[in-house]
Amino acid sequence: MDFAVTTALPADWRTGRFVGRVDRGDGPCVILIRDGRAIDITHAYPTVSAFAAAGAPDCDGEDLGALDALGLSVTAIPRLLSPIDLQCVKASGVTFAVSAIERVIEERARGDAGKAAKVRGRLEERIGGSIRSVVPGSGDAAALKQALIDDGMWSQYLEVAIGPDAEIFTKSPVLSTIGWGAEIGVRSDSTWNNPEPEVVLLVAPDGRALGATLGNDVNLRDFEGRSALLLGKAKDNNASCSLGPFIRLFDGDFTMDDVRAAELDLEITGAEDGYRLTGHSSMREISRDPDDLVRQSLSEHHYPDGFVLFLGTLFAPTQDRDEPGRGFTHKIGDRVSIATPRLGTLVNRVVTSKQAAPWTMGIGALITNLAGRGLLGRAE
Repeated sequence: MDFAVTTALPADWRTGRFVGRVDRGDGPCVILIRDGRAIDITHAYPTVSAFAAAGAPDCDGEDLGALDALGLSVTAIPRLLSPIDLQCVKASGVTFAVSAIERVIEERARGDAGKAAKVRGRLEERIGGSIRSVVPGSGDAAALKQALIDDGMWSQYLEVAIGPDAEIFTKSPVLSTIGWGAEIGVRSDSTWNNPEPEVVLLVAPDGRALGATLGNDVNLRDFEGRSALLLGKAKDNNASCSLGPFIRLFDGDFTMDDVRAAELDLEITGAEDGYRLTGHSSMREISRDPDDLVRQSLSEHHYPDGFVLFLGTLFAPTQDRDEPGRGFTHKIGDRVSIATPRLGTLVNRVVTSKQAAPWTMGIGALITNLAGRGLLGRAE
């Protein structure tokens, strides 16, 4: 899936600042994009986490020329990588009303897509309007909770949807994420799964959100539906988390308000069956503010290398793909495209986690690589 990198960037990319990673042949390099030019800042900041810890400064480095002339690829050198490295990969779940309803459906249907339609109709009739209007943690939320308990319809998912505490979990290990154009994986034994298009924040060790990118928090609905205790197996698999193409850094023209107003479009195209699904997720409908989700992620813990935070999704596909009532699930070869005007487009092709390229560069391998290139201890 080679490409001209500018086709994946927002229309105003020449006026924004972005950070990401590229393999130039000897290992990961940190690339700052400024005024339309690619600048290798690895000798000053050998990791994106070090760059973020310094506050994402407007620094200088080796000028590689105009970004659109760099010839970036996903299969050959110079090769585009995931834009993060040593950050913890955190995610917030059930931050939209629709996703709350769908999680309860998974739970009630015990991961059986065939039972989901009946549960969906009854649940939406009872709480559809209420859950969209209630403020999490408020008195109205407590009253709705009690009403649902009385009706025998309460769920652990509704607790994190309207209760005071957000669901925050670890999506995948440090250095395990994939970038634009890479093959994204679902478990080979999953029969009900879907993409989750999300905005992802880059957060410094001190808790400051420095920028945003696009992400796909692939979810196995059959596993999580059988038991919430299977969340780790549903979420954390080889090649199951993609980010990119680059992180757009906050500045005077791009702020958290742009994140709050983001409109995400999703398109899934089947490689063999001609299937096409489109979806839309509006950050305006999120029930918890991004700054609050960052605060709850920090909790009482310290992240010395910072973290990235998936903000959740409104998208929960119910359109049938094969048998009526079975809903949507991925097939091998699906092309998944997630786009929003201020961040660009993230594209990946679906394979099984067994088929996806094995994850080989962990923390130890990265340290060895940086040491061999004489880069350790060089961060400002």
